[in-house]
Amino acid sequence: MTEKQDLMLGNPPPQARRNGVFTKKVVLAVSAAFCIFFLGMTFSEVEKYRSSRFFHSPKDRALFALKLSPLIDGHNDFPTFVRETYEYHLSNFSMYDHLSGHTDIPRIKEGMLKGQFWSLYVDCPALDPAAGLPWNRSGEYEAVHKTFQQIDIVKRMIKAYPEEFRFVTRSEQVLPVSRRKKVASMMGIEGLHQIAGSASTLRQYYNMGVRYATLAHNCDNVFADAAVHGNHTNGGLSDAGRKLVREMNRLGMMVDLSHVTPDVMHQTLDISVAPAFFSHSSAKGVYNHPRNVPDDVLKRIPEKDGIVMVNFYPRFISPDPLNATLETVVEHIMHIAKVTGSYKHIGVGADFDGIEIVPKGLEDVSKYPDLFIRLAEKGLSIPDLMGIAGHNLLRVWHKTEKATALVKDPPLEFEDEFDGSGIF
Repeated sequence: MTEKQDLMLGNPPPQARRNGVFTKKVVLAVSAAFCIFFLGMTFSEVEKYRSSRFFHSPKDRALFALKLSPLIDGHNDFPTFVRETYEYHLSNFSMYDHLSGHTDIPRIKEGMLKGQFWSLYVDCPALDPAAGLPWNRSGEYEAVHKTFQQIDIVKRMIKAYPEEFRFVTRSEQVLPVSRRKKVASMMGIEGLHQIAGSASTLRQYYNMGVRYATLAHNCDNVFADAAVHGNHTNGGLSDAGRKLVREMNRLGMMVDLSHVTPDVMHQTLDISVAPAFFSHSSAKGVYNHPRNVPDDVLKRIPEKDGIVMVNFYPRFISPDPLNATLETVVEHIMHIAKVTGSYKHIGVGADFDGIEIVPKGLEDVSKYPDLFIRLAEKGLSIPDLMGIAGHNLLRVWHKTEKATALVKDPPLEFEDEFDGSGIF
């Protein structure tokens, strides 16, 4: 075929084809070097994904993204599962077995999970009408005790399975751990009732490795109002809550806005110097549930370079929870991307082992790749998929660590105060 015939058929001229081939070879070579030296992939793995087929198959695109970026989930209640099922006794089960919940080592490996924030969940204490307070301080003291037990179970679990897990307290530690094919393991508390009104307790949690704190769970506390079962006690953040947000900024602890009212969300966005962070929340624009994030808040996420880690719980994501599916979760992801303007502000916070029903197609931790394959089928690029998998979360966490330098008022620790009936 002549060069003229090539052009008539819409084919590029030979020189352009040669340049294109050369460019593609350079890109593939650089990609291969990156995969080998920075991600710990073997030559055989690189050769597999370098094939031209990779550029056309959504499945290959998704799996390649999960090779390039550690898959990090923002919220898993496995410590609660251990407490309620085995009474904290690690000797009563093996994580190498197929457990009755959503999480175990074989399914973690199948799901390509490389990072997990383990939730240190403790129930909200029941109110004591005789005390005349909108929270139960003695019950909160008991919550502190249980939180220490939850921290202990996470650390003992990591110690019991050193070939599978590694305790992590800094964002830059995650990639090296994932390269060694271990699960980077972090911790978060799920409600400030777990500090019993004391910034001192929060600081000790931080010293033990806790890296995010949800401002409220399903009860108001002295700092913030809850979206579900709350009474809007504080009108959003209280004065103490504003001080505590600044203290979390000073520490480098992520301020988790899941479970709180829109007022708390907006007020925190107004004062926090760190990125916005939702560990396990979905889009209210898809399903009008108080646990979800309204569009007016989502529109503010980019200004704080934040992240919403999408929840899988059917009762939060669908008006017909028993028929919720993987596609329902995808709908929430696509809506958040539309409102925020990109996929840079999305992650995954499934809530596994803290929910009694799951979406069809996302039954446990082994199913994460199916979600990413579906997102690839929707047209998401490899960088988009990598971001949702873990890079977006690592960016937010790293910026939270750096934000400590921005807290200049007050420059010292937030000290506990007393109101005559106990702390605050």
